[in-house]
Amino acid sequence: MIESPAASPRRALVVGVTGIVGQAVARRLVEDGWETYGLSRSGSTPHPDVRTIRADLSDPAGLHAALADVAPEFVAITAWTRMETEAENIRVNGGAVRDLLGALSPAASVKHVALMTGLKHYLGPFEAYGQGDMPDTPFHEDEERLPYPNFYYAQEDELFAAAERDGFTWSVHRSHTVFGFATGNAMNMVATLCAYASLCRELDQPFVFPGSEQQWNGLTDVTDAGLLAEQMTWAARTPAGQDEPFNTANGDVFRWRWLWPRIAAWFDLEWEGYAGAPRTLEASMAGAETTWRQMAETYRLVEPDLSRVASWWHSDADLGRGIEVVTDMNKSRTAGFSATRDTRATFFDYAQQYRDAHVIP
Repeated sequence: MIESPAASPRRALVVGVTGIVGQAVARRLVEDGWETYGLSRSGSTPHPDVRTIRADLSDPAGLHAALADVAPEFVAITAWTRMETEAENIRVNGGAVRDLLGALSPAASVKHVALMTGLKHYLGPFEAYGQGDMPDTPFHEDEERLPYPNFYYAQEDELFAAAERDGFTWSVHRSHTVFGFATGNAMNMVATLCAYASLCRELDQPFVFPGSEQQWNGLTDVTDAGLLAEQMTWAARTPAGQDEPFNTANGDVFRWRWLWPRIAAWFDLEWEGYAGAPRTLEASMAGAETTWRQMAETYRLVEPDLSRVASWWHSDADLGRGIEVVTDMNKSRTAGFSATRDTRATFFDYAQQYRDAHVIP
């Protein structure tokens, strides 16, 4: 008897594969049996079974050349570049989505594109963050766009235009602060707080909460990178998850005044909470690069460059907000995606991963 040849595996492309979310999406796709390609500027891979593509999203001709023979069915866009102004953010990041999907268009292979954005959709861009009228919390996906230029809106519009042109479905995933595993990432709170705690221990300093009274006392939520990867791949294969935007958060809420002492205990540190005004990481950790390099040598850490582990500015921005930030997950649940994560468990799971990988001592 002649056996029929096995069906070829589905092919996926992860854009920004070395990032905190891109790594999680790539791992998920490999585990689910996808033939997975990962695009990054470095051409490196977070997983041995991910095929690498080296390309720059700001180079349309380079994208066409690099992607000519890939022909993915599913595309996950998890990359963005921070610029000095929102006008530049729009030009660069909106243009990246346009040029990427334009480079994939000739093959006519794409069936679904998942775009990661975030809660600045509701809070406004960096230049008008948390200003003016904003929707009430928890944030819902059907809120009107804010009356400010916003690169998330530009990315969405490029996605919608390409979907109409090429006939694929789409999903937009609006995450909160992402907990995950990566180095060299511009917005990585777990790695930042782990580096901060490690420095506090080395310098024999208390673990001081750097943020606002609102963030210390109020409720908040976050997004686990693995959960976001799960939602993106769910949307790719589920009709109810297509042509829709979705919030993406763990499904629980917490207060930093509850989690902060637990983080301190994990690192065997004394801690201090909010005390009248934010005490920012950028200020308290100024000049810590030399200490970190010494720690890297002493403890044989894999990354001596502190700026590739900690992003003080991002954690200061998130923890310093004077407004409540909580997302509604009912739309996603109603559509059939009901996965959740325990925020405390995920924080310490990633902290242990950073320790096991010798990113922190």
